[in-house]
Amino acid sequence: MTTAVSYPVHLDATLDEPLSRWLWLVKWLLAIPHYIVLLFLWIAFVVLSVVAFFAILFTGRYPRGIFEFNVGVLRWTWRVEYYTYGALATDRYPPFTLGDVPDYPTTLKVDYPEHLSHGLVLVKWLLAIPHFIIIAVFAGGGLWATAHWGGGLIGLLTLVAAIALAFTSRYPRSIYDFILGMNRWVVRVAAYAAFMTDVYPPFRLDMGGQESGDVVRDASPTPPPAATPPPATT
Repeated sequence: MTTAVSYPVHLDATLDEPLSRWLWLVKWLLAIPHYIVLLFLWIAFVVLSVVAFFAILFTGRYPRGIFEFNVGVLRWTWRVEYYTYGALATDRYPPFTLGDVPDYPTTLKVDYPEHLSHGLVLVKWLLAIPHFIIIAVFAGGGLWATAHWGGGLIGLLTLVAAIALAFTSRYPRSIYDFILGMNRWVVRVAAYAAFMTDVYPPFRLDMGGQESGDVVRDASPTPPPAATPPPATT
């Protein structure tokens, strides 16, 4: 018997159509206020992740307030990437908030873990090395890709999508699906490396805006029903 378990990191998005043919040329300029704020948010993210590391090591719990803040930083960063050169999939300006904005074209959520392994927190960076290598190709910048992922293969395909948008007014759906799959992989690794989950990220591309998010695991076999005794004879 197998059961489908929802992966604790959820990234969903909708391609915001129609898109401006030329706005992408200046989004780097429009996003500068976000980049400035995110610089300080990521400094706080790193410091608080160290605090969370020791909290998990000694108590097995991720402090809830720190968890919500760090998820908010990931969420804010992703919205800016979705607007700019991590996807270029919306022209709606990202909000200045750590909180969830359900009506924005993309959402990012991480399930709060009630308990985390004391020992696993010591080796997650080591276990995640294969993923770091992969996302370095996807996003560029090695470990930096977990904080900012606008380069690498994602950046290259986003540029192709931008050129197609300029000449045809359409964002190629196949490119969009692939870009979202790579971004989803990056986000999962970022959450795992930041101690937000003990569930190891899967080695797969969940392409498209809406993810299934299911990890299939074996469960204990269900015992067969007891045999019905034959009717008593008279």
